[in-house]
Amino acid sequence: MVAQLVPADLAGTALVVIDFQRGVLEGCHDAHGVVHRTAQLVEHARSSGLPVVWVQDHGDFPIGTSGWQLADGLAVGHGEHLIRKTYRDSFAETDLHQILQGLGVRRLLVAGAQSDYCIRTTTQAAAVHGYDVTLVSDCHTTVDAEFDGTLITAKQIIAHTNMYFSGLRYPGSQFGILTAAQAIAKPARVPAEATEQR
Repeated sequence: MVAQLVPADLAGTALVVIDFQRGVLEGCHDAHGVVHRTAQLVEHARSSGLPVVWVQDHGDFPIGTSGWQLADGLAVGHGEHLIRKTYRDSFAETDLHQILQGLGVRRLLVAGAQSDYCIRTTTQAAAVHGYDVTLVSDCHTTVDAEFDGTLITAKQIIAHTNMYFSGLRYPGSQFGILTAAQAIAKPARVPAEATEQR
């Protein structure tokens, strides 16, 4: 078999797909559309020779149950890493950081659920670990929420997560948001207006 060459501008990039499980996605906004776009992104990453790393929660959903299973249309590919976590932070008490380091990854494309929990926490943790991170803005989702008598819709949470992340700043790292279509076109590039200059 001929080894696939990764284009220079994609070297060091990995796609991280977080908690796209049946139980997590139940009741989430536009779950079908989000999963469909993510499946396209996964296939593009594979065809581009980028590593795809999967994260599954097994705290709320016991391994092997229906709620634990990945959503229809998504599957871990041969040789791809699967991380099992119990905290919102995909790095907490897992070997995610070690796996990414072993793969030579410096930049992450992130998709998954839920926006206000595991996505926000994991992207923040990735920043602390020194990664450049691009959040795929239409490949994460969540459910409506209520706090202290105030209803917050899933669409508002998703929009706020994108707004928050597009303005995130850490020394020596770059952050931004892209749609799935933009990520497929230029998966390792973050628009200059959405990044922190080194």
